[in-house]
Amino acid sequence: MASAVSYLESPTPSFLFDLDGTLIDSVYQHVIAWRSALSAIGIDLSVWRIHRRIGMSGGLFVQALLRETGRSLSAEDIEELQQAHAAEYRKQAGSVTALPGARELLTVLTDAGVRWGIATSGYAATARPALELLGLPEDTPMVTRDLVRHAKPDPDLFLAAAALLGVDPRHTMVVGDSVWDLLAARRAGALGIGLQSGGYGREELERAGAYRVYADPAEMLARLDEAGVRLSDRFTEQDVPSIQFGPNGKTCIRVIEGVQQSAPHISGEQWKGADLAAGLKMVKSFKSPAAVTKK
Repeated sequence: MASAVSYLESPTPSFLFDLDGTLIDSVYQHVIAWRSALSAIGIDLSVWRIHRRIGMSGGLFVQALLRETGRSLSAEDIEELQQAHAAEYRKQAGSVTALPGARELLTVLTDAGVRWGIATSGYAATARPALELLGLPEDTPMVTRDLVRHAKPDPDLFLAAAALLGVDPRHTMVVGDSVWDLLAARRAGALGIGLQSGGYGREELERAGAYRVYADPAEMLARLDEAGVRLSDRFTEQDVPSIQFGPNGKTCIRVIEGVQQSAPHISGEQWKGADLAAGLKMVKSFKSPAAVTKK
């Protein structure tokens, strides 16, 4: 029988998340904030034109829109415009919510020992309040526009986030909702995962370099195995249970065969209503490895 080949194993991937449109539902609040700020200085642009640029560096964003209008602004004017946008966005901050599955996805990755961080083109003043929305502590690894020289589509944010985590960018996966995220990911040497929760379609995200596209964080969590994440090393690759969501976005319907024998006090109905994070901890405690679906 042939002996096993010795080789350098690839580490478990780390994840670098964009923020707006990826973890929190805030893209359209940013669009309206930019529209209000631009209108205040006499620049009237359609909402769709603004949306197409969301996710870029604020400076590049303004320059791109001005190019379309034929207007020009000084560096001081652009700085004031960015401040006006931030003020308008804060007025709408109360309507921003976490995207479906975002909290659960980050919890599962943390519990599984997978490194992750947030890299956003937003400034700290508007980005850091999102940590509370996501139920995250203040010391969560986050790189904002204030901390790097260039923002997306330059790779600086993702390179800085990888450095903050102490990982090689080549062993990371960037999760974002815009083509600017994915272009920056390619320049950083990372694989890109696209989410449609920011308004871009599957085809556009794939053309920009996404090797997988999901509707939102909830669907990504349900298919974490496609990103090479094994939720428990107690199971083989074939036996690791996949997590699916019910109508309320939190129902754990994939369980371990033999649950009645291994834990007779836990009924199928209790499983179906279990919180996802708690359900995963229950899954890991079982010794029976065969996964089955219970409806």
